[in-house]
Amino acid sequence: MRKLFLLAAFITTATGVAQTASDSISQDPQLQINAAQRLLSGNYGKAVTVGAYGEVTYNQPQGDNGELDVQRLVLLFGYKFNEKTQFVSEIEVEHVEEIFVEQAFVNYAVGDNVSLRGGLMLVPMGIVNEFHEPTTFNGTERPAVDNVIVPTTWREIGVGVTGRFPTISLGYQAYVFNGFKSTVSDGEDGITGFLKGSSGLRGGRQKAIKSTVDSPTFASKLDYYGIPGLRLGLSGYFGQTQAADDIEEMEGANIGIAMLGFDARYAYQRFTARGQFIYASLSDTEAYNVNTGNDLGSALMGYYAELAYNLLPLTKQQRLFVFGRFEQYDTHADTAGDLMRNETYDRTDITTGLSYHIAPGVVLKGDYQFRSNAAEDVEVDDRLNFGIGVWF
Repeated sequence: MRKLFLLAAFITTATGVAQTASDSISQDPQLQINAAQRLLSGNYGKAVTVGAYGEVTYNQPQGDNGELDVQRLVLLFGYKFNEKTQFVSEIEVEHVEEIFVEQAFVNYAVGDNVSLRGGLMLVPMGIVNEFHEPTTFNGTERPAVDNVIVPTTWREIGVGVTGRFPTISLGYQAYVFNGFKSTVSDGEDGITGFLKGSSGLRGGRQKAIKSTVDSPTFASKLDYYGIPGLRLGLSGYFGQTQAADDIEEMEGANIGIAMLGFDARYAYQRFTARGQFIYASLSDTEAYNVNTGNDLGSALMGYYAELAYNLLPLTKQQRLFVFGRFEQYDTHADTAGDLMRNETYDRTDITTGLSYHIAPGVVLKGDYQFRSNAAEDVEVDDRLNFGIGVWF
């Protein structure tokens, strides 16, 4: 790991790179960009662009010991081959011990408003899966909807196109990816499933680790920005999961997924608001559950609404947001066959706290979460959270 950091330092000092701009978040959602977009736009005439983001968190469940964690440190490297062709990469160190490649793709600008992409990319669903840098969202932890329903950080290998239609203020993305991995053989004429009721699709992310594919999936998103201060998004993801070769013909080895998402962001002076709704319909879950012994629901649903207000004057460089967010998410929104709905999977979080941007690219966070579920006899601990986030 030490060699990784020494390599990053050497590249930064030896090649005369240009860092990305230090202002990591814009209050206007129409101007917000993510890390990959910053790399693509922040070369300033240089071939190599370097950046990073990371966060340190403290979580204190009610009645339990607190946990301190360097949740992630992500190193960003971009290279500009010529005016049309660029490479974007993100190398993530999680919990100081696990290293992943979060993104690695080539972007080819066909024209001013359209680009072709190929490689390891983020699936465009909702807000936080694409905008997950710690200075771009309120709350120490990412919204639970963007963890349990949308399995952030959700990335897979694929190819596609992205661009915009300026005359109608519409951006678009469309990609073909490999899908979730659903099952493998357990070696005893049975199958083991990666998808289950408590975490939905999260366990099936392949993360480009020797990914298997037998039927590609399709993902797309439209972003409308024609009204000042407002950004609206409509996302879709459709296809089949992927099973190991020796069992892909077995009943229940694969399931079908149709996921739709709607999101909105708005800002006016010191006031901001955002929200999203995600619904996923899963087919063939009855056979999947029978053969794996899992309890995967046939529908997943989640939404949240958040309001925030900057307590400091707009003339100040610093910003102090007080915010509140209401979330409801259910990985057993519906079930198939004899599987009964598990009410502990129907969860509600109310989060309120402060986000103090002490400088462009640095945020201090603190919040309290009131957490519950629909089961009468099962309680969920409330939680106090603190965090430090950076992005440059």
